[in-house]
Amino acid sequence: MEPVVDTRWLRAHPEAVIADVRYYLDGRPGRAAYEAGHIPGAVFVDLHAALADPPSPQRGRHPFPSPEHFAQQLGALGIGDDDTVVAYDDTGGMMAARLVWMLRAIGQPAALLDGGIQAWDGPLETQPAARPPQTRTPRQWPTERLAGIDEVAETTAPLLDARAGERFRGEQEPLDPRAGHIPGATNVPTAGNLAANGRFLPPEELRARLAGTGLPADETPIAYCGSGVSACHLLLAIEHAGLGTGRLYPGSWSQWSNDAERPAEKDG
Repeated sequence: MEPVVDTRWLRAHPEAVIADVRYYLDGRPGRAAYEAGHIPGAVFVDLHAALADPPSPQRGRHPFPSPEHFAQQLGALGIGDDDTVVAYDDTGGMMAARLVWMLRAIGQPAALLDGGIQAWDGPLETQPAARPPQTRTPRQWPTERLAGIDEVAETTAPLLDARAGERFRGEQEPLDPRAGHIPGATNVPTAGNLAANGRFLPPEELRARLAGTGLPADETPIAYCGSGVSACHLLLAIEHAGLGTGRLYPGSWSQWSNDAERPAEKDG
């Protein structure tokens, strides 16, 4: 399945499970946005509850959950092992990408809705969707799709930082204990994957943009961000561009910056 689909595809595939994954760094509850209006039939997937373990300085702000926890949470929402999932948010897929990437990593068909809820031209509903609970089989996270902190420190593969430029350069750091970036990383802000209308750039434009990062490369690239969420958007963009799959560093800057022995670089 392609990593990005449009509303026409979604309407042509009524069997797909729609997932609303709205989440806000400023503390606004994503569930409130869901209850105010969501695509008909969409279930709400809470990023903190379903897609991450509790935060810690040792593991970062959004550590990967155990396969068992992930399976239990999605099963309770009615998302089965074999369901096709289309996820959206209202920020160009920056948050919903986490769910999509996780599902694709374990071999389940999943895609982002291009343009998010803003692209939906039909009515919205306010009643929560009710799907029968499903018993999911926990699937182990594939080690070849993830990278740990020690591996990141020693990698010779392209290391891509998906955060905004001012955070990468160390000009500001609103969320984590230190400013800067992992030495050797290249800044590829996630927002640059999108056109002005909030939809993904065409694959050829994405390839041109990513060419400046050293992609394609002999070694599989590793992407990180603040806490392993928006980096998933960059990884899906790489795939959408036809440049293969990459690896995620889940701990990202929130883990790295909490370890005083890890070096940090600043630009400018």
